[in-house]
Amino acid sequence: MLKVENLTAGYGNNIILEDISFSIENGERFVVLGESGCGKSTLMKAIVGLNPPISGNVFFKDNEIIHPLPENTTFYKEIGILYQSSALMTSLTLEENVMLPINMHYPDFPLKNAKDIACEKLAMVNLYQHRDKYPQELSGGMKKRGALARALVMDPDIIFFDEPQAGLDPVTARDLDMLFIKLNEQLKTTYFIVTHELLSIKRSAQKVLMLADKKVLFFGTFEEAMQSDIYKVKRFFNVDKYGK
Repeated sequence: MLKVENLTAGYGNNIILEDISFSIENGERFVVLGESGCGKSTLMKAIVGLNPPISGNVFFKDNEIIHPLPENTTFYKEIGILYQSSALMTSLTLEENVMLPINMHYPDFPLKNAKDIACEKLAMVNLYQHRDKYPQELSGGMKKRGALARALVMDPDIIFFDEPQAGLDPVTARDLDMLFIKLNEQLKTTYFIVTHELLSIKRSAQKVLMLADKKVLFFGTFEEAMQSDIYKVKRFFNVDKYGK
């Protein structure tokens, strides 16, 4: 589904990541982890073009993604993004927010059909009854689920999650993880999840990429990560034993 080769990324002359390589299989829940400031969000932004990589190659479904993307690209029609802040527009209802990608990419799409699709996605995240509410009327967890419905509305092949549990209490974060897993298994959509939340990683990760010191420290299955002898990996998954 996604392959990254020798990617270097940063901001201006500030190099955050160097020579990053990995691949993600179709339908996989892939988690990028590491300590704060290690470059997790920088990696995601480089892949989707929010902050294009300095060098390296990104392949999506075997096609190379060249940044900046050409105007006729279909890339953004085939991916979804769930931002850390949810990024719902406060002037629009929840239903209108979910419809936004359809309206942007297919301006001539029939309004009724767009509404039907938006309502279907809202039902999938248990928010259909709140479709006429504005974001400021929703709780933090409801905003995250609304942002997930918007990310799903175009039936993407892959969804990029940027710290999806940020700002949530433990119970809401757990329920959100369970919803993520349920929809992943139901829809077979590939997940690229940026997070440092240990409980969430243990609940949902199938494959993990750990970043440290601008490099890939570990890449493998979650089970392999738990059995790793690399000190920083062991410390990350056993903070009670090794301390922070």
